Amino acid sequence: MTRPLTRRHFLGCGCAVGMACFAATSVPSPAFAATLSHKKTDMTPDQALQALKDGNQSFSTDSPVRAVQGRERRIEIALGQTPFCVLVSCSDSRVSPEILFGRGLGELFIVRNAGNTVDTAALGSIEYAISQLGVPLILVMGHGRCGAVLAAVDVVKNNTVYPGAIGRMIEPIIPAVLSIKDKPGDLVENAVRANVSRIVSRLRTASEPALIDPLENKALRVVGASYSLDTGGVDFFDEA
Repeated sequence: MTRPLTRRHFLGCGCAVGMACFAATSVPSPAFAATLSHKKTDMTPDQALQALKDGNQSFSTDSPVRAVQGRERRIEIALGQTPFCVLVSCSDSRVSPEILFGRGLGELFIVRNAGNTVDTAALGSIEYAISQLGVPLILVMGHGRCGAVLAAVDVVKNNTVYPGAIGRMIEPIIPAVLSIKDKPGDLVENAVRANVSRIVSRLRTASEPALIDPLENKALRVVGASYSLDTGGVDFFDEA
């Protein structure tokens, strides 16, 4: 005789099924784990930089760009990434790194925030890409008419106070503005480049082992650049 399921029986069965599903989905199979890729790019720092230059040249001249993407590429990199550049750039919606460098999925390890500054989270991301993924190039890129830099200029010139996290976000940019405020030329554009140069210098002289060793061994380069919203071109002005 079949006994009706009581609420207690129903809950017991539900827990058992739930635990079985959890066990089935939370423990990776040995076969899957064995296929994880730890391959790293074989590009040198110079080759990585040239790839970015070539890609931007194609983008800025409306030449055909073959960006690796689509289903086959997605499947290819699903179990491991091999980026050849850490790109520190601004969050500005007009500055899309993969597009303006003609790159595809899995090629750029991007760290983005307003003003392309490097805080603890950004530095940790950079160190991870260098030490764990073997990336040979860091590109720090500002861009023309950057809103975050413009705000920092406003603070210096007009003592403007920005509320909340916005004010704290632009604080790291203010020293760059102060360093060039008396120089000829456009203050905002000069500050954009000064901000990039300060970050590049900081990364080149970093005390973190993850950066020191590859820099000393010439396995890593840190380069600065600025993107023009008008021309689509990237000026690589700090390549030393």
